[in-house]
This record gives sequence, structure tokens and C-alpha cells, in this order.
Amino acid sequence: MIADDHPLFRGALRQTLEGLFDGVVIAEAGSLEAVSKILEEGDEIDLVLLDLNMPGVRGYSGLMYLRAQFPTVPVVVVSANEDPGTIRRCMEFGAAGFVPKSLGTDTIREALSTVMAGDLWTPADVDLASMPADETAKLVQRLSTLTPQQVRVLMMLSEGLLNKQIAYELGVSEATVKAHVSAILQKLGVESRTQAVIAASKIEVGHWQSVGV
Repeated sequence: MIADDHPLFRGALRQTLEGLFDGVVIAEAGSLEAVSKILEEGDEIDLVLLDLNMPGVRGYSGLMYLRAQFPTVPVVVVSANEDPGTIRRCMEFGAAGFVPKSLGTDTIREALSTVMAGDLWTPADVDLASMPADETAKLVQRLSTLTPQQVRVLMMLSEGLLNKQIAYELGVSEATVKAHVSAILQKLGVESRTQAVIAASKIEVGHWQSVGV
């Protein structure tokens, strides 16, 4: 599945994939809501190519949600952002690879073939091993323990929504939201909603946005 809100790029990537795999069936989605719907319908998706910035996705929120909700489906981030720190964060959040949009067709095909063979792929000039662990890396590990529903609640907290509003959006009781918030605070090692939002903001590529699914 190609998940990108730019039709021209989806078309170019589709051509690359059609020339790489025999008999490949390619789904396209322009928002995280559409991605989730296709995956929830039970279609056998072998790989998701995810842009970091599209409707329903800001920063690492989309990657976090997909890895938590659909852990068996590999996700390769395809992005115009080529910052080594961003690449590292994506890999720490469970991406199977990171493919800059600036790469040529042959290199993209090599990257996707590597991932489909069960290996990880990042640009050759990015040495992830040389980047020392820091407090942000530890925070990434804590965020990775959140359940899909907790990821959604955290994103809504970051938008400033109250428990009542979150409960309405998710179709659950306020008590359930409170339980999720308590679990989030415990997993992140913080004492308040404000501290949780501040912690999440430290690893943003952009602004958090509700998944909307």
C-alpha cells in the first residue's frame, strides 16, 4: 500500500513497484484513516509505504499508530525529510526502512526488495550505530510501549482536548479515557497530562494531529 496524499508521487511510486514485483496488487491511500480502513478490512497487505506528513499524520504519530495497531505489517517511511535524526527515530519506532523521496528508481527498488526479503534498509550514508543513545531515545522506547488506543489518546491530549471530548471522539466512557491517561502517565514516567504532552513534543517532526479513525 502506498500511503501519500500527493497523487503524482503515488503514481510514480506505483510505476516503480509494478516493475519490481510480478503480479503485485497496489492499494493507495491519501490519509491515515484510509490506510487503517484498508488494513482493518483484512486485505493481505505485505508492505505499507508511509509518508510522514499527510492528513491524519504528523511527526511520528502515524508510524506509532500503525506499528501498534498492525504490528505484523512492515512499514517503510518514504519521506522528503532526510535528516539522520529523523531516520533514526523512525527506525526506533519500528519502521522496516526509510526511503528518501530524492532517491532514484533503482535505489528505491533495491530498498524495497531488501525489506521484502526480511531485512531493514536505510540510506548507506546514514550510520545509525554511530548515533549515541540519549534521553530522547529512552523516551522513544517508552512511547513505543503505548497501545493503539493510548497513542490516539496521547495525540488528542496534545491537541488540548478534554477527557469528555476524547471520550466522544473515541466512542468510549470518560472513565475509560481516564484509565488510558493514567496508563500513559505511568508508561512515560510522568505525573501529569501536561508533562505527557511535553514529553511527546520532544520527538515531533511536526505537530501532533489526531489519527481521526
